[in-house]
Amino acid sequence: MAQALDGVRVLDFTQLLQGPYATQMLGDLGADVIKVERTGKGDIHRSMTFLNRWAPEGESPCFLAWNRNKRSLALDLKTSAAQEVITRLARKADVLVENFRPGVMDRLGFGYETLREINPQLIYCSATGWGADGPYVDRPGQDLLVQGMGGAMWASGRADDPPIPLGTALCDQLGAMHIVYGVLAALYHRQRGGGGQRIEVNLLSSLIAFQMQDFFVLHNLGQGFPRPASGIGHPGFGAPFGVYRTSDGYISVAMNPWSKFVSVLEAADLMQYDDPRVLFDRRDEIFEKIESIISCKPTQHWMSVMLEADLWVAPVKRLEEVADDPQVRHLNMFVEIEHPRAGRLKVTNIPIQFSSTPGRVHRPPPLVGQHTRELLADYGFTEEQIRDMFASGAVTADTDEVQT
Repeated sequence: MAQALDGVRVLDFTQLLQGPYATQMLGDLGADVIKVERTGKGDIHRSMTFLNRWAPEGESPCFLAWNRNKRSLALDLKTSAAQEVITRLARKADVLVENFRPGVMDRLGFGYETLREINPQLIYCSATGWGADGPYVDRPGQDLLVQGMGGAMWASGRADDPPIPLGTALCDQLGAMHIVYGVLAALYHRQRGGGGQRIEVNLLSSLIAFQMQDFFVLHNLGQGFPRPASGIGHPGFGAPFGVYRTSDGYISVAMNPWSKFVSVLEAADLMQYDDPRVLFDRRDEIFEKIESIISCKPTQHWMSVMLEADLWVAPVKRLEEVADDPQVRHLNMFVEIEHPRAGRLKVTNIPIQFSSTPGRVHRPPPLVGQHTRELLADYGFTEEQIRDMFASGAVTADTDEVQT
């Protein structure tokens, strides 16, 4: 079955998370993503892991998570042979994505102005931590650093807590989303005769844009968000919005009519707080009273009575519980793929449904240079030229030489 980005060729010069997630999404939608990696070690993420544990055969779970649906080409970018390979690939590419520090691609000879001369239709996306220029241009940019700089660490936690880092690499993933929507918009513009262009995405801008509601309130109402002392779920909301301990777990409670909520709790005395201003000003006191009631009974009890009353409520699940949830199973959000070295892997599925051009997980994350020989042949290099490049070390391929 056709996919939405069939025929779109993407040159992927990215590593770590922000860029690779973006190009993986393009690959999920059918683009032919060619991941250009360093000879030998490949993407930096291949040498990183969590919990000091590795996937089978020493493969990195960090790399495996963000690099499916790609072909790997291992090149020594400083060699003249690599210059010829990249020139040939760029001439036929639709999109190039890179997330080196500003200036690196220019020094390698693959900057936007250079490649635009080769291919005026090329959409060239540069992704950085702090932006392509400005006072922080020479600083290393990374998710945790941007969380701190962008204000997000003060949005979570309780009043007396220190800054709280988010439990996931949100900045990187937001940056990836902005890369994808920028690339898709540029492809549409080009299709209408507009030609190629350069796109710039950075983590700091991505995080600030994500907090647009918070900044709007701050800058237009003159009021920041004071963190609550209790488990209220957002620093700008009053009770009962928050996360409550039950006798065997936790539930989250969103916006609900106060009188209906109090009725379900069977706590008529809470009606004394039935005023929006009071529910905010005394939210910590109210939270503690609500939790003293909810903590006496199990999660399933509260889910049953609250959903029957059409209240907005959900259980709070640990990561290891999510895949077994009936709605998650219904959405088919986890699928299995076969990796040439690590074996059978369970991965998250594509979260968007298309009636005519569905995305699909059809290619596992590649080994370093796994597709080097295949790609060089695809782009017209002769067998003799390919042998010479391997002999000189300009290109390499993983010893498994698996073609998928």
